[in-house]
Amino acid sequence: MNDKILVVDDEYEIADLIEVYLKNENYVVYKFYSAKDALTCIETEELDLAILDIMMPNISGFSLCRKIREQYTFPVIMLTAKDEETDKITGLTLGADDYITKPFRPLELVARVKAQLRRYKKYNSFKEGTDISPILSYFGLEVNIKTYECLLNEEPISLTPTEFSILRILLERKGTVVSAEELFHEIWHDEYYSKSNNTITVHIRHLREKMGDTVDEPKYIKTIWGVGYKIG
Repeated sequence: MNDKILVVDDEYEIADLIEVYLKNENYVVYKFYSAKDALTCIETEELDLAILDIMMPNISGFSLCRKIREQYTFPVIMLTAKDEETDKITGLTLGADDYITKPFRPLELVARVKAQLRRYKKYNSFKEGTDISPILSYFGLEVNIKTYECLLNEEPISLTPTEFSILRILLERKGTVVSAEELFHEIWHDEYYSKSNNTITVHIRHLREKMGDTVDEPKYIKTIWGVGYKIG
């Protein structure tokens, strides 16, 4: 079954261009020029990914992303009209998984879409019949690779695909320090640059908030200053 992608942008030319390139890759595209019109689609279709423009009238991409994260964990890519670090951090904090700045190369966007879908499917799948346990755990924290569930002291925690990926990597390498660059490469398979560290930092902060963890007295995710992060 072909992956279903939601595209929401009030600039007709951009939305239409994205649709053409995604359809060329055999994706099923649900295109809307306003966030309001996209709401019904989100509730009725089983989407695999969303591409949202930030600057839209009435309902912004931020608001739409927040609405999606109330119920769904599929990847969200935000489109920003300017290279504003504040917009990017806000989007990541609300649960977006990636962002791309306008003007962008359509093939770059397609590559980002493919990378997000690969990761989402990878962490939503588990080979049956293997001897490897699907449960990664540490002091009351449990991540189930098979069911894509995260429990903390038996209470469920709702994670975005990127947050789940970070937590899984840290648990798989329990006791070992993982650098921000390693996390970035493993999750996005993209070139690491100075601002990429801010992306990882925002996701780590969001994870800590959901887990009730702190930087000063961490029980789970520890920051090893100048090196990276680790659990255990």
